[in-house]
Amino acid sequence: MEQQMIIGQFNDSYPPVMDGVANVTQNYAYWLHKKYGRCYVVTPAFPGYRDQDPFPVIRYSSLPLVFRPPYRLGCPQIDLKVQRRLKQIPFDLIHTHSPFSSGQLALKIARQKGIPIVATFHSKFYDDFKAVVKAENLAWLGVKQVIKFFSQVDAVWTVNQATANTLREYGYRGKVDVVYNGTEFKPPADREARREAINCRLQIGRTEPVFLFVGQHVWQKNVRMLIQALALLHQRGVSYRMIFVGTGYAEAEMKELVKEAGLEEHVTFMGSVLDRDLLQSLYTRADLFLFPSVYDNAPIVIREAAAAKCPAVVVAGSNSAEGIIDNVNGFLTQNDPESLAQRIQTIMRDPQRLVEVGAEAQRTVYRNWEQIIDEVAVRYKELIQEFRKKSATFGPVRVVK
Repeated sequence: MEQQMIIGQFNDSYPPVMDGVANVTQNYAYWLHKKYGRCYVVTPAFPGYRDQDPFPVIRYSSLPLVFRPPYRLGCPQIDLKVQRRLKQIPFDLIHTHSPFSSGQLALKIARQKGIPIVATFHSKFYDDFKAVVKAENLAWLGVKQVIKFFSQVDAVWTVNQATANTLREYGYRGKVDVVYNGTEFKPPADREARREAINCRLQIGRTEPVFLFVGQHVWQKNVRMLIQALALLHQRGVSYRMIFVGTGYAEAEMKELVKEAGLEEHVTFMGSVLDRDLLQSLYTRADLFLFPSVYDNAPIVIREAAAAKCPAVVVAGSNSAEGIIDNVNGFLTQNDPESLAQRIQTIMRDPQRLVEVGAEAQRTVYRNWEQIIDEVAVRYKELIQEFRKKSATFGPVRVVK
């Protein structure tokens, strides 16, 4: 029988804080634990939340991240109980999805145990830092620290080629491997039943066009431009229902913008949808997935939508647009409200093309997590073997005390 692996997945966000990287962490852990051994998730504590995953989740001390709720600031250095527990687990490899508190903890544990550590670069950290500190030089100082972290790990992965380019622009000079994201969704066999259920739940007409956005409600996602485009469509008499799924610091202001534009009857804010079956039904009912973010790298939500034959509208040249061929498996727009509004109008005038593009999105954009993790497991095993050979030849990696 093939030897099973013991893997640690470390990240700063995890349910009930749900974002793309939390989704990646959860699916890595689920499929690795199910098929390839034992997997642990290590992440900041969230008050009052009880984990129900089929694998162990180890939570370390945290504080509220005041400037970006509902995220938590992890404080693993003060949680000696968790540190002792992690030392007792015979990890073969550690994978971190963040360079911050969980990444620093992951690096410490990996070096203590003399095992390989993989780090995936998911986010445009410069944009995150700039949004908080408001100063370019301070934002670049933060990026410098991120690159310092990635320079210390044994393998660096990114989620697509565009993200690898971003990492290079930040100053990273080491080897980079691309490992794509997937989705646990499978193409729904009960499309019509799901569509009708959403119509009833949200009081939507059977033929009414439905647009969907799923993601954090933050300005970095270009949601202001999206709402401005929706206002233009309304002014031109275009009928539609827009559904926003997610939460974030900009949510209240987004609702105010919708109100000011007179769109309240046409826009539904559903908040955070943790029920994955309900979310899949929303994708199945939507005609278009509107995702104009130029901040995201390889959005899982685009793959989730593609699973349900819902094609995405993305900004041409953005990292999100990698793999999207205009009018073939998705749609491209320029980064302004007028272009997006015009693009949506043009798409909706040709329903047959919309169906064809949705089918091609499912065929070429959609990939299941199980397929991805089968490839990941092979890479992990190669890294473990290479690391053991190096240790046998050159001696163990320096231990951090």
